[in-house]
Amino acid sequence: MWAVVLITHFKFLMGFNILSASEGTKIIMNILAPSILSADFTILGEQIKKTKEAGAKYLHFDVMDGIFVPSISFGLPVLKSIRKASDQVYDVHLMIEEPIRYIEEFAEAGADIITFHIEAASDSREVIDKIRSCGKKAGIAIKPKTPVEAIKPYLEHVDMILVMTVEPGFGGQKYIEYCTDKIRETRALITEAGLSVNVEIDGGVTTENIRVPLDAGANVIVAGSAVFCGDINSNVQKLMSQM
Repeated sequence: MWAVVLITHFKFLMGFNILSASEGTKIIMNILAPSILSADFTILGEQIKKTKEAGAKYLHFDVMDGIFVPSISFGLPVLKSIRKASDQVYDVHLMIEEPIRYIEEFAEAGADIITFHIEAASDSREVIDKIRSCGKKAGIAIKPKTPVEAIKPYLEHVDMILVMTVEPGFGGQKYIEYCTDKIRETRALITEAGLSVNVEIDGGVTTENIRVPLDAGANVIVAGSAVFCGDINSNVQKLMSQM
């Protein structure tokens, strides 16, 4: 079984955050993924550059359709237009019904990782295969009330599991405490299977609680308000200093 070692402040290489080490060990980096859902869209390109300059390796892109979740956010034209603003890893989170309909388009628009919700797909394996066929990394997400067991059949086929720590659809929500156990359970499943899959969490992260999901086994942390409300450079650095 692979040993999973969580480390911080490791050099980011080629957009991958799982690196091979000696004697069959997998080293998993902790990564901050600022969510542009909380950004100021009048100066979006400028703010994206600030997150990169401060050291954020990923950029989280929340797509909401008003059907799977109550809100409508942004889509393909925005992703395509901001792709040139940064060479960060673009982490696209699809909160849309039947996501397979748009996988090719989001891949072409500049997504590096495409994550979809298991609750929104008629055939999750088909969606994963479609993402792979487009040459992108695949992620699968679960809502707070969806049991972790639901993702077990797909563990060997994805690069990342996203455990929502708020109800999807709105920014600025409070972290749901019981989701910490779900993070721990997800990491245990991955470790038991001998895999090196990233565990991402999204929702309610602050400088005060960021260690909670990290200590439970998450290694990719999405943060919106905690990054974009106030001094972006300072906020990113404060968050990353605790990772």
